[in-house]
Amino acid sequence: MIRKVLFLTGLLAIGFSPKSAAQEVALKTNSLYWLATTPNLGLEVALSRKTTLDLSAAYNPWTFRYDKKMRFWLAQPEIRYWFCGKFDRHFIGLHLHGAQFFGGFKDKRYDGYLAGGGFTYGYDKIISRHWNLEAAIGIGYARLWYKESPRIPCIKCYENKHKDYFGPTKISLTLAYVF
Repeated sequence: MIRKVLFLTGLLAIGFSPKSAAQEVALKTNSLYWLATTPNLGLEVALSRKTTLDLSAAYNPWTFRYDKKMRFWLAQPEIRYWFCGKFDRHFIGLHLHGAQFFGGFKDKRYDGYLAGGGFTYGYDKIISRHWNLEAAIGIGYARLWYKESPRIPCIKCYENKHKDYFGPTKISLTLAYVF
């Protein structure tokens, strides 16, 4: 359901973008996520001369040795204000994030969700006519609610828990193709 909403939001953002000239849309991927074996993709759309909407998502479906896993999907939309002009140099942003996760470490399993938001600062370097390299860091809040259970499957042996997190909520080194 959430995937459909994000997809439709992206289509609406493209459809209602005020201009359709060059340098209005960027297709992106965060190389740091790839280093963590997490496929990801982003779409950034210009809303005006100095604002853009970034819709990024990641998905990690892997199971590692000894049944260790941290499966998740993550969506992180962000509205950005560019000091120079869109897709060029310094920007600040306001991001939201939502995720669903399932995994196990040592003797525990976790199954839950997170939601929150934060502030971002970033810099976008134009490499060539269509390629940009972007670095960004964000700080903010996330609320996690989850079931914690023993690693050995037990349907009734779980405990509902929650945590509040304040700190870094985003880090990226992103390669972007700007149309």
